[in-house]
Order: sequence, then C-alpha cells, then structure tokens
Amino acid sequence: MNFFKLFFASCLGTVVAFVVIIFLSIAMLAGLSTDSQVSIGEKSVLHLNLEAPITELEMEDALAEIIPGTGNQSYGLLQLKEAIQHAETDPNIEGIYLNTSYLMTGTASIQELRNSLIDFKKSGKWVISYSDFYTEGAYYLATAADKVYMYNEGEVEFNGLTSEVLFFKKMFDKLDIKPEIFRVGDFKSAVEPLIREDLSEENKLQLNSMLNSIYGDMLSGISDARNIPVEKLREISDKMLVRSAPDAVTYGLVDSLYYDDEIKDIIRGKLGLEKKATIPFVTYRKYKKSYTSSGSSANEIAVIVADGNIVLGKADQGNVGAETIVQQVRKARNSDRVKAIVLRVNSPGGVFQAGDMMWRELMLATKQKPVIASMGDYAASGGYYIAMVCDTIVAQPTTITGSIGVFGITFDLSKFLDNKIGITSEEVKTGEIGEMLSVAHTMTDVEKSIMQKSVDEIYETFTSKAAAGRGMTQDNIKKIASGRVWTGTQAKGNGLADVIGGFDDAVKIAASKAGVEDYKLRYYPQPRPFIERLMNNWEEDNTRSAIRSELGVYYPMYEEWQKVKTLQGVQARMGVEFKVK
Repeated sequence: MNFFKLFFASCLGTVVAFVVIIFLSIAMLAGLSTDSQVSIGEKSVLHLNLEAPITELEMEDALAEIIPGTGNQSYGLLQLKEAIQHAETDPNIEGIYLNTSYLMTGTASIQELRNSLIDFKKSGKWVISYSDFYTEGAYYLATAADKVYMYNEGEVEFNGLTSEVLFFKKMFDKLDIKPEIFRVGDFKSAVEPLIREDLSEENKLQLNSMLNSIYGDMLSGISDARNIPVEKLREISDKMLVRSAPDAVTYGLVDSLYYDDEIKDIIRGKLGLEKKATIPFVTYRKYKKSYTSSGSSANEIAVIVADGNIVLGKADQGNVGAETIVQQVRKARNSDRVKAIVLRVNSPGGVFQAGDMMWRELMLATKQKPVIASMGDYAASGGYYIAMVCDTIVAQPTTITGSIGVFGITFDLSKFLDNKIGITSEEVKTGEIGEMLSVAHTMTDVEKSIMQKSVDEIYETFTSKAAAGRGMTQDNIKKIASGRVWTGTQAKGNGLADVIGGFDDAVKIAASKAGVEDYKLRYYPQPRPFIERLMNNWEEDNTRSAIRSELGVYYPMYEEWQKVKTLQGVQARMGVEFKVK
C-alpha cells in the first residue's frame, strides 16, 4: 500500500512541476513578446480609451501583460504624454479618438493630458471625444478635442466640485479607542477625522480656497475651448442647468448627440473610408510598442518619479521608498551621462524621516547638476519637503501643495482590549519611560510631552529647510505653513513654487540649465525584470487571497486598519485626499 502511495505522490509531483514549467515558459515567451515592436498601418486612428487608473508610471503587473484585462493595470501619465507626442509627428496617425467617462486621476494629471492633446492639434491633426457620460474631470479633458460628442441619452456632470471628509470620532468613542494626537499648526487637518465630528473653521477655509482656485482654472480652460464666457459657465454650473443630454447641446457644452455607429461614420468620413469599412483603430497599449522611447543621444536627463505615500525602505506600487529614491538620485548625480535631474513628485507625504533621507541626497545632487521639481496632482507635506530643495519648482495650477507641518499619532486601545474583548496587559520596564507607542497602555504625561517636543523640533527642521530652499526667512515661511494646503496657482503667488507649468516645461528648464539641446529622457525607478514581477505579483495575490479567505466579511476592515497603521509615529502628510467629483 505504501508503494502505491509513494508512486501516486511522485506522479502528482511530476505533473505539478510539469505544469509550472509550462506556465513559466509561456510567461517568458509572453515577456519577450511584450517588448517586440509592432507596425502601424496608414490612416490609423489612435484610440485612447482611458478606463483604468492613471498613475505617473504604469504599474508593473506581469500577469496583465500575459493576459490583457487581468491584474492591476494602469495607464502611465508620462507614457501617455509620450505616445501623444509621438503620434503628433507619426505620418500613419490621422487623429485621436478619445473615450472618457470616469477618469481615475487628479486634476493636475488631467491638465497634463489636456495640454498634450492641445499640442497634438497644432500639428493639423484632429481629436474627437465621445462618451455616454462625462464626469466633471472627464469633461474638462474632453474639451481639448475639436469636437465633443455624447450618446443621445447620456449625461454631463457639470455642477461644480466637492470634497467630502469622513469622520471616525463617534466610532472610536463607541469602541473605547482613543487616538493620541500631537501636531503643530492650525491647518494640519490630517488628524481631524480621528478627533472631530465635523470640519474645523481652518479646514473649511483652506478647502473652500482650494476648490474655488481649482475650479476657476478649469472653467478658464473650458471657456477658451468652448468659447463660452466664464461667467456663463459659472451660472450653468451653480444652478446645474444641464440636466439632460439636450441641455448639454443647448448650453454649448457638447457639439452633438450621436449613437456609437454614427460616431464611427463620422470618423470614416474623416479618413475617406466607405461606410462599412473597418476603421483602423490603434489602442494605446499597442501603439506604445510601435516606437522606442529611448533616444540615441549621449546626454541624459534622469526623470526620478516619486509617486505615492512616502515610506522607509524600498519603493513598491503606491509607495515612495526612501531607500530606492536615494539610490536612484545618487546614481544620477554621480553619472557623467546624466546632465540634469527632473524630480517628478506626486505624493501627499508620509513618514518624515523617509522624506528627510531623500532631501539630503537631492541637496547633494543640486551641488553637482541642475535638479528641477515637477509637481503632479500632489506635492504636499512630505511631498513638498523633497521638492523644496530643488533649483526650480514647476507646478500645475491645480497641483495640491504646501502643507508644511507635521503630526504624530498613536492609538490607545487599552480600554477597547479590556472592555470589548477581555484582554489586559502589564508592562515591566527598566526605566521611567517604557514602550511609548504601545497600543496596550495609556501614555503618561511625561511620554506625551516627549512626543510633542519631538513633533515641535521636526516642525522647526521642516520650516528652516523650507526657508533655505526658497530663499525666505523662517518667520515668513511659517506665515504660509502651519500645515495649510495651497494650489499651484496660490503657491506661485506666495513663493512656494517658481513656475506654473507641466512636466514638459520642467524638462525644458532642466535642459536649459544643463546647457544641452540634444538629450534623451530616462525614467527611474526602472521596471523590474519580467519574471521577477510575475513571481512577486503571484506571491502578493496568494497572500492577499489567504487573508481575505480567513477574514471573510471582515477583510475590508482589515484593509482600513492597514491604512490607519501607517499614520502611527511622526508624519509629514497632507490631511485630506482631494478628488474631483
């Protein structure tokens, strides 16, 4: 009997190993095929169907490369801009067909894409936008097109911007959880959802200021594109006059209403095709394989991308790892072929110490070559900390920046553990001060004073370095600090930014300061090898699936707690995640 058990076990092991080998072989071939160049036929139309999240650089999801539509796919903002720029001079591309409904990105990223589409039209080529539904942000992007069309029964969301904040104080009170808060400044609102039931007056002030500044910039762009006065657009928006598809045409937001087949006929007409001919659409993911992004120049401008929350250690999806960025900056500053560095920042901040490590390496780089900061949707708190050392700061009008301030949080779970689930603890220590950040006991007055003093000292460090970087006195910096958040337009006015512009402007400034006209761009951190990405994605998915299976309906709570845990300790982080809606 044991013989047969061993025999069948060996057979099963062989089959499993054989399947794994086949899968890895297919994956390797797929990885090689993703790099193969494709050709584009004449009279093609670049189809931009922006249905996935837009991040600074595309997410490294190997499974999605093998099986399109699976995994965590995203569009890289910088790669999208590069594709549009290449299509501008590509003789095989006649125009762009833009589909936008729900844009999963921020206003500054939308502005970057919008500017690229406007530049594309200067070549004499056309852009057509069509959708069954336009959100506020999607419509803003669509107005860069020559014609804005919509489905006959579609909708345009055009009633202004909102920012909604959720508060957790009552939940913590019911659970006997007490957040211990340490902060500097009236505007450091990151902690408000934990200790208040509504917005403070200071937070209302800055949110109203930001909303109106951002919307003003959006309306100005729409006004230029649609030839409608800003005052009229405000009236349409404030009173929500566009409540149906015909209303959108009546008030000039949309050119015409069509069904999908009618739009295709319009495109065929532009291409000179017969009515039933197949339109040679080229998707973005296919088009980006038709050209090489690396030039032949010996001069390089290194674009170092800091996209996500600032953390210690290595970078991964959604996190700016200090160890990774420090290594990349160091390599760039010591490389003879790298003539300048563009730091692309899209971060609301994070762990203060991680930001300070990157600040130091960037400061050393400025002594050797030009370093230019290009701000994306966010460059706030810790995100501003790493930008403020650069020679020139370039921000979009709608960039969310500033938030110069710090805070510290720890959670006292002692009553929750005792009263709710019957767990108690006792601490044995060798001195007066024990484990300060333990959730199992209430902090003493001495421990609280130590924590607050640490936050105060870090705030002094932040403001003194900001003053040095911006050529201002520390007192003047403090007048616009205290954790207050500003738009790019406001930051230019108060001295926190130098230039209103986009990524392309930052690159031009870097090249000019470096004295080079012939150069190539290279983005860092570079993608990991295909097999490494595949195995990493596989491991992460398995871990996530195991936790989800074990926790069941409580898994969403686990995810939220993982986010809350990142707030513990001293943070240089923006308070409110701002989204256009």
